[in-house]
Amino acid sequence: MQIRDLPYSDPGDPDVRSGPRFLLWLGLSQLTGQLKALSWGLLHQCAIAGLPLCVGLAVQAVVERSGSGLAWAGALIVALGVLIAVGDTMLHRTAVTNWITAAARVQQLLARKTAELGSALTRRVAAGEVVAVSTGDVEKIGWFVEALSRFAAAAFALVLICVGLVLYLPSLGVLVALAVPVLALAVLPLLPRATRRADVQREKAGHATELASDTVAGLRVLRGIGGEELFLGRYRRASQEVREAAVRSARMWALISAIQVLLPGVLLIALVWYGATLARDGRIEVGQLVTVYSAATLMLFPLRHFEEIAMAYSFSRPSAQRAVRVLSLSRGARTATAEAVVPEGDLYDPVTGLLAPRGLFTAVVCGDPDEAGRLADRLGGHAEPDGHAPGGAGPDTPTPEAGGSDTKDAGTQGADTHGPEATGPEGTGPDLSEGDVSERDGTGTGGAPGSGEDRRLPSVLLGGVPLDELPLGSARTAVLVQDKDPVLLSGTLRELLDVPSSGAVTAEDALAAAQCADVLDALAQASVDADGDPMDTRITERGRSLSGGQRQRLALARSLVTDPEALVLDEPTSAVDSHTEARVAAGVKRLRAGRTTVAFSSSPLLLDLADRVALVHGGQVVAAGTHRALLRDEARYRAVVTRETDDTAAPAATDRQERLASIDVSRAAGTIEEIEERA
Repeated sequence: MQIRDLPYSDPGDPDVRSGPRFLLWLGLSQLTGQLKALSWGLLHQCAIAGLPLCVGLAVQAVVERSGSGLAWAGALIVALGVLIAVGDTMLHRTAVTNWITAAARVQQLLARKTAELGSALTRRVAAGEVVAVSTGDVEKIGWFVEALSRFAAAAFALVLICVGLVLYLPSLGVLVALAVPVLALAVLPLLPRATRRADVQREKAGHATELASDTVAGLRVLRGIGGEELFLGRYRRASQEVREAAVRSARMWALISAIQVLLPGVLLIALVWYGATLARDGRIEVGQLVTVYSAATLMLFPLRHFEEIAMAYSFSRPSAQRAVRVLSLSRGARTATAEAVVPEGDLYDPVTGLLAPRGLFTAVVCGDPDEAGRLADRLGGHAEPDGHAPGGAGPDTPTPEAGGSDTKDAGTQGADTHGPEATGPEGTGPDLSEGDVSERDGTGTGGAPGSGEDRRLPSVLLGGVPLDELPLGSARTAVLVQDKDPVLLSGTLRELLDVPSSGAVTAEDALAAAQCADVLDALAQASVDADGDPMDTRITERGRSLSGGQRQRLALARSLVTDPEALVLDEPTSAVDSHTEARVAAGVKRLRAGRTTVAFSSSPLLLDLADRVALVHGGQVVAAGTHRALLRDEARYRAVVTRETDDTAAPAATDRQERLASIDVSRAAGTIEEIEERA
């Protein structure tokens, strides 16, 4: 793979069992490039190793006053110089190519995982950690892959030099051969401590990066509450901790470098002393001593690669572990097995019992916003492990399909209003037996507890088809989930609304339904063009030039343009005023007529316009019906929607009962008077 051929058509399926295994997989994936770098590295190192022999031959030729020998030695030195230049150039070229292609492969894997998980990624992994993995960690991983081939070439060259010296001059070659392993392995006892200090430094640096990212993202809010100095102080302390950890780590690596300078110096002193003694006694020639000394001196260069590979591994291992933590996340428990078609029908969650009938506007009320976010992710096809079920529901929790007694239908839609398959708690869910649920969540015979497998809850069904069995593209086309904090990418409004869609909803209709008239006016005023077309006005990164309500309505318009089979909106009107909220809810209902729409909200204005409202409590649907019916008959619903507390609930209930009693008495008295008049 050359740099000009990037990106990869398929970056591969990485080994995410651990950081070292991921590095091994990455090195094997770059095997061709590694072999090229190894070959050029061997040429470079062996050419350098041949210089001492040529220098020794030249010295011996001068001692013997041999002109031809000196000429041959000079010619060999020139040839070796050319080989060194070619080998070094090509080694650098192939090594840098390995670095860049390895980093590009990791970035493609991260981008693919980000696209697969969508907004669920930042709920499972901190946003700062994702940024750290995709920037600094990628470079460190590429550094290890690049250094690996150069280290292998250096190690192989050291073996060749030692063997050559033993054969060339055993009296001094044996001394060098015995000393080289000691020089190479002398720093091994210090590497664990250096690695631990490097891990601490990386951890603190990652924490500081996360803190800085979160601070920048919430800068407007911090300014509003006057919290800039507080967060600045936190980042200052985190930065100082990173500096102290870096100094501690640098001290250990400085000690390792000092040892790798000291021990070779001791070897050279011993070699010169012993060699000079042998030359004085006439047991070896002066040229042979110069050859061995030069070879031992040049061996210091490949020995430096041992320190480099140790540093590269110690820095890349935690980086690879962080990358594995992101890459090991999965969208669902199973691979796609269904055909690449978009199913149609009711949207049903067998875990909570939530049902969104096809073509209706369904509102969901949750007392816990985090529970609402998790349920919205589930409706989008992101199944969670059973230990993280909404409300903590697990395999032993009575599920709606098993006929949970805590579920009550307070509305007017009966069990026979949505077809013969309506057997869920709301009277409309698909029929799932207990054995089916056990098989889906891994608690049946196919996945016994304690087997070590990743057991997950059953997937959400659309028209009876599990979403996690659909290909990712089909699942995204079928169900679109808009997060409560949607992100607007920088670009023009036309580019923002240019998203994959069915074509049935135009951008103008979506903007009108989301009540974006004031947003268009603001963009038209900010336009640099003479005509002031708001569609061609650029929106800054994350829409920072717009208010929170304007950003929310533009994101809603973008979701409406896509026109999915099922649209899930998490708090779509939380940042707008009540008057605008009512018009937005009416516009969404009108535009989505005949399409399945689910909105998570506790706003009475939106709930009153919904065709059906479901109350989720403790991870289960406990009541379903119309807004007014639930408000009248369900105390838990009133507590969430009207913010009614226990202290005010009893007086309010007594007051309602007294009013109803007075109404009944007055009606009875009026009836009696009417009868008497007729008599």
